[in-house]
Amino acid sequence: SEDLQRRFQEHNKGRVNSTKNRRPFKLIYYEAYDSEKDARNRERQIKRRANALTSLKGRLVNSLE
Repeated sequence: SEDLQRRFQEHNKGRVNSTKNRRPFKLIYYEAYDSEKDARNRERQIKRRANALTSLKGRLVNSLE
């Protein structure tokens, strides 16, 4: 989506303070939602629950190499 591309470029250009020291990024996975509330809930789940992040990393093991 257009928003995903814009935000990805912002991160790679160093315009986001929280990620500018960890560039460059490579997009290997994303989830799309029609509802912003659903998307924010999923983001919160991944950030707060270690098992959600571990599970996601387990599904992407070959992409993270």
